[in-house]
Amino acid sequence: MIRFYFHPTPNPAKVALFLEEAGLPYELVPVDTRKGEQHLPAFRAINPNGKLPAIVDTEGPGGKETRVFDSSAILLYLAEKTGRFAGSPADRPELLSWLFFIASGIGPYSGQAVHFQLAAPEKLPYAINRYRREVDRHYQVLDQHLAGRDYIVGSDYTIADISAWGWLDRAGVALPGEADVLAAYPNLKRWFAAIDARPAVAKARAVGKSHSFKAEMDEDARRALFPSNYPKAAE
Repeated sequence: MIRFYFHPTPNPAKVALFLEEAGLPYELVPVDTRKGEQHLPAFRAINPNGKLPAIVDTEGPGGKETRVFDSSAILLYLAEKTGRFAGSPADRPELLSWLFFIASGIGPYSGQAVHFQLAAPEKLPYAINRYRREVDRHYQVLDQHLAGRDYIVGSDYTIADISAWGWLDRAGVALPGEADVLAAYPNLKRWFAAIDARPAVAKARAVGKSHSFKAEMDEDARRALFPSNYPKAAE
């Protein structure tokens, strides 16, 4: 059994999609980041970085309970464990390249674009311009790569597609203000529509819907989400 530590944000959504695609049994463990539950010692023992997602596989290698944190690490772990969505051996270098392109490019730049446009206390034109332009640049790279391709790597659906879907599903939040944000990237739009139509996507989107996560972005939520913005209490 897999315990899946979840909050309804793009990186956990990727893991939800893999679990639903593979039909793996799992126990959902909601972690409300606006309440600061990611900083509790019990969760920090699973992910010392205090971020979502994370999993604990009670039937890990050698039958040992195994923790895995960071969405890319989890996708790789589950792909290797199940033999699903990992591409062919010949595809592996390409798979790793695109998986880490998403992890080091699309993900963090999208996250910072969202932060400076929606969460930052000051609207800093330089920061907003910088991160929006980097999101656009990464989208262009992927759009060009997808010309004539159905999937990001090889000829089959892989964890690279799953990972990219997690963030492209929030393209309108990273680049707000556009009625059809993916219209400028026709290959990316075609690819996203095909992935988004998969039956497992609807199931992934339903994960956690029965749990009432905190919606208010009050001062306590800001301190929980952005603790490094606040001075530590004197010891």
